[in-house]
Amino acid sequence: MIIYSVIKFLIAVVSILIIGGILPGIRLRGNSFWTASLVALVIGLLNFLVYPFMVIITIPITVFSFGIFLFILNGLVVWWASKIVGRFEVDNFWWAILFSILVSFITFIFEWYVFPTGSY
Repeated sequence: MIIYSVIKFLIAVVSILIIGGILPGIRLRGNSFWTASLVALVIGLLNFLVYPFMVIITIPITVFSFGIFLFILNGLVVWWASKIVGRFEVDNFWWAILFSILVSFITFIFEWYVFPTGSY
């Protein structure tokens, strides 16, 4: 179980490094691996501690937008992570939304490749 969690964390770090290197509005300063690791940790903590409350509070607008508003919430989590981690810079909120979408996609592809049956 611990190995599975470590692998998932490393996949998230690699995804952040890839997308952070591609998008011009996202910058990972300093030692990129450690910065990406810190970003993955902070985003994970925000997703665990804050995101569920944000989803509950915004249920009406999420339903009204057919779930599209969840992209805004994910971008907000990335934006907050950029404010917490000083070496992670996001130019504006739209870059944060695009970053969250692309990191989710790349992470999904890597996890599908590493864990093809969905089991651990």
